[in-house]
Amino acid sequence: MMVLGWKKRYTDILKEFNYSEKKDTESAIQLDFLLKKSNTIEKINKLIEGNTIFIIGSGPSLSTAIPKLKKYKKAIKIVADSALKPLVENGIIPDLIITDLDGDEATMKKIAKTKSIFVVHAHGDNIEKLEFVKKFKNCIGTTQSKPFNKIHNFGGFTDGDRGVFLASYFKAKKIILFGMDFGEKIGKFSNTKKIERKMKLLKLKKGENLLEWLSTSTKSELFTTSKSIKGFKKISYKELDIIIT
Repeated sequence: MMVLGWKKRYTDILKEFNYSEKKDTESAIQLDFLLKKSNTIEKINKLIEGNTIFIIGSGPSLSTAIPKLKKYKKAIKIVADSALKPLVENGIIPDLIITDLDGDEATMKKIAKTKSIFVVHAHGDNIEKLEFVKKFKNCIGTTQSKPFNKIHNFGGFTDGDRGVFLASYFKAKKIILFGMDFGEKIGKFSNTKKIERKMKLLKLKKGENLLEWLSTSTKSELFTTSKSIKGFKKISYKELDIIIT
């Protein structure tokens, strides 16, 4: 099952970024082979449905968000893998990590056997890294193309916006973004090389466009403490207590 209208968005992504659907599918098949059968989807549903969910990215505003996030220890947190290292270093252990396995391996290993759930994305460029999923205690697989067997498609493109799509799919009551700054600046935690900057900005723009599209159909209430996004209510950190209750 896919988000209604996702097939067209995926076709657009293939064209815009010159990706191969065949390679995406091959990677998904490999991930499906590596994953064990589990009840992890039920765990995710229990965590998210009807709850307020924090989605945390590695944009420039993450530095100011971290001290605020420390106050909300019980909040359900979904984290893009590039934000994982600074969060764990500050004692913030996420409930879900959205990753295509290009984040900090040492940090992922550190929490691999905790209750944290890894949502591993298979695409044409990471098939060589997929063996890493064997280290995770709780793990599911996703793809941008057609879902099958143990591989799901909740929608989304970058780690950050895939987290939002996932929270919406599992019927979060409210979704609040932190460190999700879609703009011309790239956060220091993203570890983007200078040569990769142009492509990174293009991907961020596509992620923002997809979130704007999602905002027109989701039943979740959408908020952001980061850069303004169409369809999301911009709030201050001071307003968090009011929004969460």
